[in-house]
Amino acid sequence: MTIQWKGVFPAVTTKLKADGALDLDAIRQGLERLIENGVAGVVMMGMVGENAQLSPEEKLTVLRTAKETVRGRVPVISGLAETSTEKAVAYAREAEKIGVDGLMVFPGLTYKSDDAETIAFYKTVAAASRLEILLYNNPRGYGVDLRPDVVADLLAAPTIVAIKEESYDTTRVTDLISRFGDRLAVVCGVDDLIVESVALGAQAWVSGMANALPRQSVQLLDLAIAGDFAQARKLYAALTPLFHLDTVVKLVQHIKLAEHLITGSAETVKAPRLALTGAERERTIQITRQTLADLKALGYD
Repeated sequence: MTIQWKGVFPAVTTKLKADGALDLDAIRQGLERLIENGVAGVVMMGMVGENAQLSPEEKLTVLRTAKETVRGRVPVISGLAETSTEKAVAYAREAEKIGVDGLMVFPGLTYKSDDAETIAFYKTVAAASRLEILLYNNPRGYGVDLRPDVVADLLAAPTIVAIKEESYDTTRVTDLISRFGDRLAVVCGVDDLIVESVALGAQAWVSGMANALPRQSVQLLDLAIAGDFAQARKLYAALTPLFHLDTVVKLVQHIKLAEHLITGSAETVKAPRLALTGAERERTIQITRQTLADLKALGYD
């Protein structure tokens, strides 16, 4: 399946049982809910999610479960987050065997590579499979910045087709689109910069909080792409307090708690993450409830 980089692509939370084991039934139910609410694709195991905490076999089980559940209705993309080029190549090949449609590839974890090393890493991973690759640019999180000059070298690899832009600098959206045009899809990777990114030309969004509110996230993106910024701003204002929680260290806990409040799914996380407690948990509960009330007042329920 050729991926059309338009629409909302939730970075799907990995549902877990109380003992930390994969909850495959909950994963299936979550995927069905996302598809029913209009998402354009699903990204399994985003890195700032729980990719690094899963065993190699758990990761492949999540991918098999996603492929069996989705049944070709939308593209299935896997996060690829490994500590060495060798492991990244092996994972890309296994993901291709399972039949996923693309890879969202992080720089090599735990090592801050320079430009030459970064380019070599990505080109080697790209050559390992025929899968489309979404570059992940999150210099705040990983210390590696895929600047436009670096991206220019990477585009020698034909399977590198998109970039999840998460530098928190919206001028990057303009710079990338102006320089690379249709050769590279620029995908918003920050929930609370989505309307700004669309105004500059982005048409796709990898979102964390879309797990909790997929339909409203799709509606927001549709309004912005259609140029109805007056309505988009109203909806965005209601959603932004919740979206802010997607940009902090404990985003996984916040997203899973919001999902729990809305759908009843478990908020279990993998150690070393711990569940939210006390005032921090109450604040997320309050923000979620207020967001739902504000959405209802606007006619989004």
